[in-house]
Amino acid sequence: MDAAPAVAVALAGATYVYPGSSAGVRDIDLEIASGEMLVCIGPSGCGKTTLLRLIAGFVKPQAGSIRLGGRDVTGADARSRECGIVFQSYALFPHMTVRDNVGYALRVRGVAGGERAKRAGRMLELVGLSAYADRLPAALSGGQQQRVALARALVFEPRALLLDEPLSALDAATRVAMRDEIRRIQRERAIATLLITHDQDEALSLADRIAVMREGRLVQVDTPQAIYDAPASGFIAGFVGRANVLDATVAGADAVDTPVGRLVTRVHGREAGAKVAVLIRPERVEPVGDRETGDNLLAVAIERDRFFGATRALDARIGASRLAIETSSRAPVRRVRIARDAIQFLDPVPPSKEAT
Repeated sequence: MDAAPAVAVALAGATYVYPGSSAGVRDIDLEIASGEMLVCIGPSGCGKTTLLRLIAGFVKPQAGSIRLGGRDVTGADARSRECGIVFQSYALFPHMTVRDNVGYALRVRGVAGGERAKRAGRMLELVGLSAYADRLPAALSGGQQQRVALARALVFEPRALLLDEPLSALDAATRVAMRDEIRRIQRERAIATLLITHDQDEALSLADRIAVMREGRLVQVDTPQAIYDAPASGFIAGFVGRANVLDATVAGADAVDTPVGRLVTRVHGREAGAKVAVLIRPERVEPVGDRETGDNLLAVAIERDRFFGATRALDARIGASRLAIETSSRAPVRRVRIARDAIQFLDPVPPSKEAT
């Protein structure tokens, strides 16, 4: 059996609240393994960038501890932590060539010129920019500049790679290409990586695990599939992807009463009469023909139909209630079916763990 990857980054009870404000992070317990891509998401102001700044050493925790590669760096300055950092703005030196920009991190560490050029050249080859080594940043596209910033962050072999919304300034096509490039390089280097993003597609497609933050606290840390299919709360269900979250009453061992009608579920073990919340993802609401029979068939009236090429996003009315639907079908939608296993129960999360 293969040994588990070593823990590269570890925070225990890490807390930092900005003076004169309630903003910051509280009681953060988090580990990132060597070679792992952890993506942090959450609403604006939830503490994502503060978390990155704590790991980088730009701010020091007021409580708790931070370890990098097993070494306690709680009180260490940013430079001694040896973290590679890429910001949204790239922060390249406009008067330096691409090669010199990449080699700058080695220069400040006292690496000799010949060795500096050699290592910078290897990194430019890794990111596919060897042919651009003698150009200035202004002669590069946004995606190419981002690759230079990534090469500069990796050239000195950092303990961890910290990415603060590095793709948000790029156009959609370049963003997707760079997303794949970052993942390829991160895997090749087997480096522990924290990526901060507002882009949920980016998070779901890149992450080994996703950390969801709310009001300065971690509310769920799990694999992308678990975050999407088994969110810990209604907040997470609604924040990650589109969601139908319905208040419901348990009607039996395999049924709930909801605003859209009684739905048959998997056997759930909850007590009859209990108040619960259920999650139904829009893509699990399946349009069906008029002759379809079986459980959980609902007649719908479509109020809004948005076409996105591969899919359509529909807002449907069922009596006084509404249901979001996502489908690749081009046909008119009058009836839908909700499979039993598409109905997920949301477990309550103690307020102190989610929203304090």
